[in-house]
Amino acid sequence: MTWTLLLLPLLLMVMGFPIFLVLLTAAAATMVFTMQIPLVALQQFLFSSVNAYALLALPFFILAGDLMGRGGIAQRLVDLMRASMGRVPAKVPLTAATSGAIFGAITGVGAASVATISRVMLPHLREEGYPDRFNAGLLVSVGAVGVILPPSIPMIVYAAAADESIPRLYSAGILPGLLIVGLIGLYSLWVGRKSQVAGDEAFTLRRFLAAAKEGIWAAGVPVVIIGGIYGGIFSPTEAAAVACLYAFVVSFAVMRVLTLRDLLASARTTVAYTAQIMIVIACAGVFSWLITVNQISIAMVGVIQDMALPNWALLLVINLFLLLVGCLIDPLSAILLLTPLLLPLITAVGVDPVHFGIIVTVNLAIGLFTPPFGINIFVLQSLSRMPLGTIYRGIVPFFGLYLFALLLITYVPDLSLAGVWLLMGK
Repeated sequence: MTWTLLLLPLLLMVMGFPIFLVLLTAAAATMVFTMQIPLVALQQFLFSSVNAYALLALPFFILAGDLMGRGGIAQRLVDLMRASMGRVPAKVPLTAATSGAIFGAITGVGAASVATISRVMLPHLREEGYPDRFNAGLLVSVGAVGVILPPSIPMIVYAAAADESIPRLYSAGILPGLLIVGLIGLYSLWVGRKSQVAGDEAFTLRRFLAAAKEGIWAAGVPVVIIGGIYGGIFSPTEAAAVACLYAFVVSFAVMRVLTLRDLLASARTTVAYTAQIMIVIACAGVFSWLITVNQISIAMVGVIQDMALPNWALLLVINLFLLLVGCLIDPLSAILLLTPLLLPLITAVGVDPVHFGIIVTVNLAIGLFTPPFGINIFVLQSLSRMPLGTIYRGIVPFFGLYLFALLLITYVPDLSLAGVWLLMGK
């Protein structure tokens, strides 16, 4: 069984096969050659893996994000951020950081945030004289914040895999996400002061009010989504559908930017991206079931318990492991594969599953902009045509900021759980 569940997937990954095909082949080989389970069961397990109510939010949030990008909502958010800052050092990078975090939080998809904010902000960053190395590191790293701040698609998948509450996870992600945005902002401010680059225009009330008038509807998107969820008006899945409706009505009827052709293009993009995610979820679900039914997770728990690691060392080892996995596998696949394995380990030593969900999410967010397979890197490279070497060098300081935040989040559980206590009351 070792060769089908371990050696075969590694071989296929080295050969460059897509991750869903790696998982599906390994699962099918295990069921046929080592467990003698009829292949008809494979179809049933594939369906049951995606037959989860929480996963209905995925296509809705993807569609909402694409509509906001095409409908000008993202541009208006950026304009509002710039108008509110005036002549401060690093005004443009700070705008990129805050806008990227807001838009990433709205969509829950890091790559979508990078694509949208890069189109809007990269020309301004270059115009202000910031080097592409800094621009690249800023844009790819701030895009990753979107999977930490609610509503986060990886958190939805973790909630399904760990049987946890999505609102509790969303509450827990707020302070860690704001911490990372704050660290990126402070570093950007330091770079701006060092480069002696000031804002392009002084703050004026007239300019701010004009931007606020244009961006008031755009600013209402996070209010509707987050306020609706925590106000008990609708569930996260219903919030995703409301976000789609809100984005369409505002972009089409109020701003009059979105066209019916854009709507069809957004629908096609949503279908394609949802299909990519769902096929990975289905195959990873089968693979995870095989790992569980063959008691691999129980064996891992036994090995680590025999090592008698203290809690801090166990969390450090898990963080290093997740950082390595995040460099090689996309976050959703990693969550579905590793949650059944790691959850028993951390619950056995008293770590809160919600806190652990934030640890997992932050680790895999780092993987979104870590070579060799960080998706945010390739999204930016395809849009900007920057050399990969330039992007890789620019990532280094932001990687350090994320690692510092990860250590705080890991060893100070209240950073995550305080949001749950404040918003959920438990």
